[in-house]
Amino acid sequence: MFRHDAPPPDWFTADDSVLGVALVFPMQGSAGIFGPTCELCAQLAAEEINRAGGVLGKELRLLPVDGGTRPREVADHVEALVDLGVVQGVTGWHISSVRQALAPRIAHRVPYVYTALYEGGEHTAGVFLTSETPRDQLRPAMGLLAHERGVRRWFVVGNDYVWPRRTARAAHAYAHASGGSIQGEVYLPLGTHDFDAVLRRIERSDADAVLLLLVGSDAVRFNRAFAAAGLDARCLRLSTLMDENMLMASGPTATVDLYSTAGFFASLANQDALDFHGQYAGRFGIEAPALGSLGESCYEGVLLLAALIGRARTLDVSAIGAAAETVSYEGPRGLLHLRGRHVRQRIYLARADGVDFDVVAELDLHASRP
Repeated sequence: MFRHDAPPPDWFTADDSVLGVALVFPMQGSAGIFGPTCELCAQLAAEEINRAGGVLGKELRLLPVDGGTRPREVADHVEALVDLGVVQGVTGWHISSVRQALAPRIAHRVPYVYTALYEGGEHTAGVFLTSETPRDQLRPAMGLLAHERGVRRWFVVGNDYVWPRRTARAAHAYAHASGGSIQGEVYLPLGTHDFDAVLRRIERSDADAVLLLLVGSDAVRFNRAFAAAGLDARCLRLSTLMDENMLMASGPTATVDLYSTAGFFASLANQDALDFHGQYAGRFGIEAPALGSLGESCYEGVLLLAALIGRARTLDVSAIGAAAETVSYEGPRGLLHLRGRHVRQRIYLARADGVDFDVVAELDLHASRP
């Protein structure tokens, strides 16, 4: 990685034979815990595309960009790369506040595939989205837990930015539709270490479930503190952002009655997931960072970006957008299509079993919606 105010290194200057792609993923901060698997999964996809002939006859080459810094710094960096002609596309996992800073700066100039689960409502032309939104991810999960576990009273713990706050806003309607309610909400800065006051509020409430909307290592620290306080005996937890790396870091004693919902889990036993495991282990070895939905999303981001450009047969963002509804690609989540610039996919609910996930249900995305 290089600073946005410095010239690019000699090995990555504008080159007509190369399709440069900025891979924006967290190398530090709360989300840095799953950054390494994001990078490796994206690399795996780029190598696969290049073996098949590249994109528009060009080699697809990734340029890593740290998405874990302040949103404006990330946007400055990526915009500088676009200005220099070094990158002709952008993809990667980064939090919504980074996307909100970045999209207005570059999406009308180069295609931008955003791979993180997010709060919904992104309609910027030139932005394409591979991951889950609360309507299809959280809504059916809360409904299923209400039906199967009798959950009625939720307490929200999230980081203080757009994704947790807007997701929690939707959760009020989802809880009400299931005969429940949100009992309390707390939003904490990214990088929070002390959860004592939050745990006391949960303990004083009559909540029987916690909706966990914390990122990366923040969620890991919360899980440990939650279990140490004995609250796992009283409240289940549901997270929409909990991958295998976060689960392992939390430890087996901190994951009792912890649920996660996502479009991919490494423990899925279907052929697409098993093939992906084999490709990943074969390329990077068994000691590589654990596969999970967050890293896997970056694999899909590179596949989708290549499919969009390949279908349009041009780098023109307007032409790519016009052809997007006809685009499909096949990856670890199966054969996927775009609708309204969002990928449509299956969503699963899993329960932690120590430091592994046991997928307990494929969620019904067609159930009535509030």
